[in-house]
Amino acid sequence: MDVPVDPVMAYKYKAELLVKDYLLADSYVPYAAVLVGILMCKLAYDFTRFISSFHYKGYASLTKMQKVEWNNRGMSTVHAIFITVMSVYLVFFSGLFSDNLDGPVTSRSSSLSSFTLGVSIGYFITDIAMIYWYYPSLGGMEYVVHHMLSLMSTVYAMLSGEAHVYIYMGLITETTTPGINLRWFLDAAGMKNSKAYLVNGAAMVVTWLVARIILFMYLFYHMFVHYDQIKQMDTFGYFLVLIAPSIIFVMNLLWFSKILRGLKKTMAKRH
Repeated sequence: MDVPVDPVMAYKYKAELLVKDYLLADSYVPYAAVLVGILMCKLAYDFTRFISSFHYKGYASLTKMQKVEWNNRGMSTVHAIFITVMSVYLVFFSGLFSDNLDGPVTSRSSSLSSFTLGVSIGYFITDIAMIYWYYPSLGGMEYVVHHMLSLMSTVYAMLSGEAHVYIYMGLITETTTPGINLRWFLDAAGMKNSKAYLVNGAAMVVTWLVARIILFMYLFYHMFVHYDQIKQMDTFGYFLVLIAPSIIFVMNLLWFSKILRGLKKTMAKRH
């Protein structure tokens, strides 16, 4: 007597096999992950356009370039949420980078951490391509420098298996991206004088201070404590770990000063 097969369970089983045997198979991780990241960007971009055109009446009145940036920011928000969740999990909860484990923390990686980096690489490639195509409408040279440093560091980490811990500490800073994008959305929607705009600005200051200033200080402290392990890295990786976070941290400080000035200006107008 044949036992009936639950189609939902069968689909779930096949999906698990696909992830385990293909997407997370070591030899396929770099290629599959990057393709998944690019596909995720395409779907997020189209989904933002679809939802906005149906549920936001003002979308139709935006200029062509504003629509492109609107959809691009929807795409970056999806990536920011994904990479923030994965980075926090891998750094603080997975135990992968715990000091209780044997071996240098700089050489630790896993199929999951490599796959996650690949998804981010797919995003950075897509976003850099869009920035280049529409330059400078989607961002000036500072965005190009930031993205190129992030892309180079992430590609190196994924292919070499080194410095995953520092890449993920840096990627946690993406937690500020949804707030930045929301600020732009509110401005484009003509809500610059709304309470939501002011509250979002204050939230941006807090999240930026925590994720892009304090967390980077912890990153530098971690590098100082584990410097003997960093010295064991490949020469290119050694200099990349020392230089890239320093440049990005300086950029974070400059952007933070602009955010503070913007918030003060908005509050001054209110009073």
